[in-house]
Amino acid sequence: MRNSTLGPLTVSALGLGCMGMSEFYGPTDEAESLRTLHRALDLGISFFDTADAYGPFSNERLLAQLLQGKRDRVTLATKFGIKRDSANPEQRSFDGSPAYVQRACDASLTRLGTTYIDMYYLHRVDPGVPIEETVGAMGRLVEQGKVRYLGLSEVSATTLHRAHEEHPITAVQSEYSLWTRDPEREVLPACRELGIGLVAYSPLGRGFLTGTLQSPDALADDDFRRTTPRFLAENFNRNLKLTRVLSSLAERRGCSPAQLALAWLLAQGADIVPIPGTKRIQYLEENAASVTIVLGEDELDALAEAFPPDVAAGTRYALAGMQTLDR
Repeated sequence: MRNSTLGPLTVSALGLGCMGMSEFYGPTDEAESLRTLHRALDLGISFFDTADAYGPFSNERLLAQLLQGKRDRVTLATKFGIKRDSANPEQRSFDGSPAYVQRACDASLTRLGTTYIDMYYLHRVDPGVPIEETVGAMGRLVEQGKVRYLGLSEVSATTLHRAHEEHPITAVQSEYSLWTRDPEREVLPACRELGIGLVAYSPLGRGFLTGTLQSPDALADDDFRRTTPRFLAENFNRNLKLTRVLSSLAERRGCSPAQLALAWLLAQGADIVPIPGTKRIQYLEENAASVTIVLGEDELDALAEAFPPDVAAGTRYALAGMQTLDR
């Protein structure tokens, strides 16, 4: 596994998104997830992404088991700002207040069983709190030695500039893939102007770009994709045509559609780190092998032609989710 850089931070070129190990994508199996986490380390993947909202809270506790005796091998990222209650996890609110920043960090450190977090993200911007106040409080966590680097998730270029003036931001996490190229418009150029890395979540289109999903009926009843516009009937069928094109190009290249999609993203720059999520070793190993695929200009051109910006049918989230994104 080669390395990439997020500003001053060196991480494995491919990270691992851990959200699905605890919820959102159907049934979970903690024992299998732990095996997958340890296998990731064996493969040289050292950048692990979680959040207090995943579970809620249980995903951080899962990562704590990986960290035991291996903390020095892990670059750990977690997030705060989306408040969920274990008793009623469907209810959500946002809190970027300075007092909450401190409480949330301390709680995450306890759950993770560590004394520091490598990358601490604001999960979503709290519209009721100026970004300077939130980031200022996050900066004080760095001064206290509880956090090494700061990140923001799903922010606009304008917000990023304001935040970076308050305290250096190391990475922005945004959804970025062949069918979600939104960051290319403003966020990625702003990151490069400021020397900030981009962490790409859902780089496989929430599983759509793997080519393995042929019908929304295959999704578990509690899979959140059942309420996501791109996975609803009419949009699903339109998007399925995209995966067939990707599968054809992958077959020509001699790799899987997932590997081709990740190889395209890796080719966009060493300052971009995809964090595909999986619960299974089989898919983890397949994803990890994508770092060995070097695409030629003709292949990159073919993918760009097949997946121009805004090609996907449907928004990335339902209306309530879209309203949480900083625009």
